[in-house]
Amino acid sequence: MTTASTDIAGLILCGGRSSRMGGGDKSLLPLGSSTILARIISRLGPIRPLAISANGDAARFSAFALPVLADTIPGYAGPLAGILAGMHWAAGQGREYLLTVAGDTPFFPTDLAGHLATAVAGLPGRIAVASSNGRRHPVFALWPTALRHDLGRFLVESGTGRVNTFIDLHDPVDVAFPLFEHDGQSIDPFFNINVPADLAEAERIAQMLDP
Repeated sequence: MTTASTDIAGLILCGGRSSRMGGGDKSLLPLGSSTILARIISRLGPIRPLAISANGDAARFSAFALPVLADTIPGYAGPLAGILAGMHWAAGQGREYLLTVAGDTPFFPTDLAGHLATAVAGLPGRIAVASSNGRRHPVFALWPTALRHDLGRFLVESGTGRVNTFIDLHDPVDVAFPLFEHDGQSIDPFFNINVPADLAEAERIAQMLDP
C-alpha cells in the first residue's frame, strides 16, 4: 500500500433502511458460519481504527466492540451523512484518509484499501473509487479527510445527497477491480444483498468460498 495504513481509518456503512429486506440491520444477518458484518470486518484486515456508521441504538452492535457513529445531519440524508460523520471521526484520529465500505457487501476485495491508496498516491485531495464490470461502486472509496468541510457544505447547500454527484466534483480516480472466478463461475466482488433472494445467493457463494 503506497499510502501507509497508519494514514487510513475504516468505516462500515450500516445506516440504510433495509426496506427491501423487511427492515432491520442487514449487516447483522447470519451468513455462513458468522454474520455479514463479521465477514466485512475480517475482509478489512489491518485497517484500524475502524468504526460503524449507523443511527439508533448503538447497543445492537456491541458484540463487535467498535465505535458506532450516528449521522450529524438531521433527517435521513443517505450514505454521505454517514461518510461525513466518519470523516470528522477519522480526522480526529489523526488519519488523512477514510476508507468506506457498504455493510451489505460481504465479498469485496481484501486488497481494496491498497489498490485505492496506490491510485491516489501523490494526488492530494483526490477520491479513489472502486468499480467492477463497468460499474462504479461509490461507497467503496478512499476519501481525503480534508474534504470533510466541503462535504458538509455540499449536504447543506446542494439539495442532493447523491454520492456520485459529490465525488464527481473532486476529479475522482476510478479503480477497476476484476470479477473473480470460482469453480468456473464469475462472481462480482461487490455483489450486495438487497432482497431475500440476494441473501440466498450470498449464502451459496459463502459456502463455495469457505474452507
